[in-house]
Amino acid sequence: MTISLAGMHVAVDDVDAALAFYRDTLGFTVRNDVGNGTFRWVTLVTDTQPEVNIVLSPPHAGRSQEDGDALAALLAKGSLGMIQLRSDDLDATFDKIASAVGVEVLSEPTSQPWGVRDAAVRDPAGNMVRIEQA
Repeated sequence: MTISLAGMHVAVDDVDAALAFYRDTLGFTVRNDVGNGTFRWVTLVTDTQPEVNIVLSPPHAGRSQEDGDALAALLAKGSLGMIQLRSDDLDATFDKIASAVGVEVLSEPTSQPWGVRDAAVRDPAGNMVRIEQA
């Protein structure tokens, strides 16, 4: 049996701001940009892993009001799970990200005790994004 990652959902409070970060700053490619009523979600892929979808969507999309409110509250606190990425040039990637609008730097490129060299930021929605050196 083989299991592989097909995708992940990232809750964002502003799809356009998140799109500017993930597409324009990180270089992801838009696969789908879908509206459904008052909600919109965007599916992104990378050139190196086009089979893995990253879906940006607002907290209330496809959820009950109560669940959407709870997710929005966690998002506002920066308490959702992190996104882990890998770059072949961490320093150049970090420099580009650190200068992007709406990004909060949490840690500059650093060699970690668990064996990786990485950096951490918060995307415009407050999600932690860790990027490690490939």
